[in-house]
Amino acid sequence: MNESALIEYVTRQRWYGAKSRTVSHAEVLDTVTIRQAEPQLHLALVELRYDTGAHDLYQLVFSDGSGGIPVDGLAEDASLARELVSAMRGSLTVQSEQGVVEFSPADDFSALGRELGVGRLVDSEQSNSSVVFDDALILKIFRRLEPGINPELELLRFLGAHGFRNIPALGGWYGYSGGPLTATLGLLQEYVADGINGWPLALDEISSAPERFLDRLVRLGEVTGQMHNALGIDPTDPAFAPEEPSVESLGLLTATVDEEIARVFLSLPEDDERLAPIVGRGEEVREQLRLLTHAGTSGRVIRTHGDYHLGQTLWGRNDWVILDFEGEPARTLVERRRKRSPLRDVAGMLRSFAYAATAAELTRDADVPDDWEERARERFLESYLDTVDATLLPSGEAAIERLLAVYELEKAVYELRYELDNRPDWVRIPVAGIERLMQQAAEAL
Repeated sequence: MNESALIEYVTRQRWYGAKSRTVSHAEVLDTVTIRQAEPQLHLALVELRYDTGAHDLYQLVFSDGSGGIPVDGLAEDASLARELVSAMRGSLTVQSEQGVVEFSPADDFSALGRELGVGRLVDSEQSNSSVVFDDALILKIFRRLEPGINPELELLRFLGAHGFRNIPALGGWYGYSGGPLTATLGLLQEYVADGINGWPLALDEISSAPERFLDRLVRLGEVTGQMHNALGIDPTDPAFAPEEPSVESLGLLTATVDEEIARVFLSLPEDDERLAPIVGRGEEVREQLRLLTHAGTSGRVIRTHGDYHLGQTLWGRNDWVILDFEGEPARTLVERRRKRSPLRDVAGMLRSFAYAATAAELTRDADVPDDWEERARERFLESYLDTVDATLLPSGEAAIERLLAVYELEKAVYELRYELDNRPDWVRIPVAGIERLMQQAAEAL
């Protein structure tokens, strides 16, 4: 086994997620042969260990190798993915020396039985690999693996079973169980061929027809409320039953946001004019955070989308379709499965409106109305609050606004750190958000 070649191959893939780390060791933990006939199809679980002592596990899909090194074949031959769909269709179970891979079809998914044409690899994905067949099905292959069921599979199955239709229908999935770990390896979904991603749609319509997109946000608020209602409807399923948040969980939320504020504000350069509205105000922000989180009730916690913004939506079938229920990729699987207030999803979408308004100016040279973001917030929130089960939220308008402000502040501080590191020209977006939240907090308290 040529370890250095394996390290070189994995670390230069688009889906490799630890590019700033130094790999000290790589090992193929298990190889599973899915198809014995030539050309053979294999899955490999590859462990990378870093000089820090941490490690990651990745999935490779390959048909042959060179010098004993598994070579991931999807980029060169997307038809390999067709074999994985066929295995789902046949409910295939394959044993290896270390474990077993099981392929499972979803119930009542007629499209799974159709003949598949040549697949095309989606070239825009960063952390997974997806192959589209005939603009009808899409197979997502999870690359970095963690023990446990993937939240996307878990939520799609639950939402489908409880009647929420604004998602691509689930077609099937496959997973591994054995010595190295038990994990979801991939899933198959309906492909919404006529769908337009919500982010570019927002930028285009803010530039050309801002009122039209505002009207669409009324429906997005309804769909979001319906999604949260479905996620909070089953008290018998421990993984999804709504819960009253503990004092400890509320304290953890405050402490996490407080720590991030302290870390980011301590490093702000004082001579940067773009940061002038918030420089030197870290302690003020932290104090307002403490006051906000100690005032009023917090509602109930449920499973949520976890990474909700316009880029996770499609406008298709003359309605909104919600995508990508994996949660924030930087968080662990345990964190992504944690129950939270539905207002955290709402805050993420509200921050997305702020980004869309500014991005339309920066990338489309649009003349965005001064009040567009505020009107977008109002349209979305009003329809959301009219739709969502009120028992999931804090009691009373003021308490809802306070908790929503906490989650928006959490998001905006994260955005500030990201933009300082990656897109300095966009720093004004989170700065404006933090300044607005500080002003609102002062008025509310």
